Amino acid sequence: MSAEPVTARETANPAPGSGFTGSTDDQEVLLEINSLSKNFGGLQAISDVSLNLRAGIITTLVGPNGAGKTTLFNMITGHIQPSQGDVRWQGESLIGKAPWRIARKGIARTFQDLRLFTHMTVEENILTMMEPGSWLWQPGGKSRKARRYSKVSQIMDRTGLTAKRHTRALDLAYAERKFLSLARIMATDSRLWLLDEPASGLDPNSYNLFLQLLREEVKEGITVCIIEHNLDIVVNISDRIAFLDQGRLLADGEPETILNDPALAAIYFGER
Repeated sequence: MSAEPVTARETANPAPGSGFTGSTDDQEVLLEINSLSKNFGGLQAISDVSLNLRAGIITTLVGPNGAGKTTLFNMITGHIQPSQGDVRWQGESLIGKAPWRIARKGIARTFQDLRLFTHMTVEENILTMMEPGSWLWQPGGKSRKARRYSKVSQIMDRTGLTAKRHTRALDLAYAERKFLSLARIMATDSRLWLLDEPASGLDPNSYNLFLQLLREEVKEGITVCIIEHNLDIVVNISDRIAFLDQGRLLADGEPETILNDPALAAIYFGER
């Protein structure tokens, strides 16, 4: 099939998503990906991808394994430099900037391997993300410290981790580690969240809590781009879907348009 992106069309019955209604094309563009490509030697991992991440919605990146989804995240966050193309955050190019500088601009991400501080407690893991609020030499004294700990307590309550406040990340159950990873993102006050398979391996109760949390955060103004393979999650959370295959963006549009395309379904399920 052609590698040209499918044009989104209006749908009468959009997917459940985050609760957003209306056309996602009308939302403000926070992050622009322009003609982005990445070669690893002779391997073309990403090929001429252009995509807009729009404010206040959940955009889901889908596609078969090896499609280039995580590589795209790595280029957005500065962990990998593109071979060509540009990534712009509210009009400013991010190319060549260090990952920590990009994070400070309001872009936070999770990783498939979670990357927690395993020998720190739940509370300590969350506090480390509140830079510069966690600096020992910061001004503000007791009042600022009280506000930090109050925020951490609220985050732990929302993610179901309050009872594990003093438990090391190493000693948490798998689902609890997943929620700690999300809690750390919540502590950053970032405007854009890039989530790499955050719900994989969750039990039904944890899965429901995850969906609830994500919807609540988006209603409060957070923008989310999520990599996900579980079609139940894709259907239940997406306001917009971008479909990648072999490093190319094949489609970008409303969920019903993408999910009902038989050619894309054949690629996703390996029935080329």
